Amino acid sequence: MSELLKAGTPAPDFEAVTHDRGRIRLSDFRGNVVVLYFYPKDNTPGCTKEACGFRDVFDDLKDLGVVVLGVSKDSVKSHESFAKKYGLPFSLVSDPEGEVISKFGAWKQKSMFGKSFLGIRRVTYLIGRDGVIAKVFPDVKPEEHAKEVLEAVRGLQA
Repeated sequence: MSELLKAGTPAPDFEAVTHDRGRIRLSDFRGNVVVLYFYPKDNTPGCTKEACGFRDVFDDLKDLGVVVLGVSKDSVKSHESFAKKYGLPFSLVSDPEGEVISKFGAWKQKSMFGKSFLGIRRVTYLIGRDGVIAKVFPDVKPEEHAKEVLEAVRGLQA
């Protein structure tokens, strides 16, 4: 289990593969606001609602110069299918070893059926154009989260 990063902290750089099999580095997006959201698993109810929420406000975010990146441990193939099925216009980052998840403190102790395990915390980081974390959204509600992030981005622009 790891601690969430705090606003005002430089976002740690990472390199990873996306659902369209491209390689990205977080530092490639310097100069843009980045929404970096972590979610447990493709094609699950909450994660689908959250991803579709970002899809639905994507044009507004894009108009504000925002890059959206979703991160989970799912494979590139799973992300590819998930993105296609729901028409997701942003990159899904595959982090099967949990390296990016660890850097951003997105591991959380969870329990199911009386068993305890480490799982991905649903958390979003809003990263400013300078690469510094502007806002952290811990333990988000998938249904309304994308609109909450859009409002926060608009607040940064003001």
